[in-house]
Amino acid sequence: MSVVDHIWRLDPFYPVVDSVDWVERLVRQGTRLVQLRIKDRDDETALPDIRAALAICRAHGADLVVNDYWRAAITAGADFLHLGQGDLDTADLAAIRAAGMKLGISTHDHGELARALACEPDYVALGPIYPTTLKVMPFAPQGLERIGEWKELIGDLPLIAIGGITLERAADCLSAGADVIAMVSDVTRHPDPDARIKAWLAATRPAAVKA
Repeated sequence: MSVVDHIWRLDPFYPVVDSVDWVERLVRQGTRLVQLRIKDRDDETALPDIRAALAICRAHGADLVVNDYWRAAITAGADFLHLGQGDLDTADLAAIRAAGMKLGISTHDHGELARALACEPDYVALGPIYPTTLKVMPFAPQGLERIGEWKELIGDLPLIAIGGITLERAADCLSAGADVIAMVSDVTRHPDPDARIKAWLAATRPAAVKA
């Protein structure tokens, strides 16, 4: 089964979280695709969390995407890895492929997209779609039109939209051409995260079974 078919069979709800606790909270409610993005660690100290999150996801039939720590991801036997443009500078793509991991790469402009496609990724992420308060971004918001442009350029590769996306904006992103919606604060900073998770799943599940 290709990654294209695999992601289309999942809810296009792709939360990005920074702890094993959040991973467990999400998958226990039915989330099937989640990214663990831990910052300011090295591979050795990140490895226990990656292993724990991977075990939880597999027990609940979900896929875990490991952000950045490609060595630890290989050691843990992860199935999915996400790299930013800076991560590509030091990542061993041959080792990643030899480990059988699917690879996603972040992009923000045409130059980064060309670099990403040269790596033959399994999905491409585009962002930020909207203004985001989580970190200072060197790139202006991409907007919905850029989603459609990116989708034309990458063809059958899954396109992940990320950055400032709320539940209320998700439908517009999907209509513009995104296959999967990644979000951070719309869940983790919501006053009722569990209710928000359920709302996301209910709103995006029809897209997950799209033919």
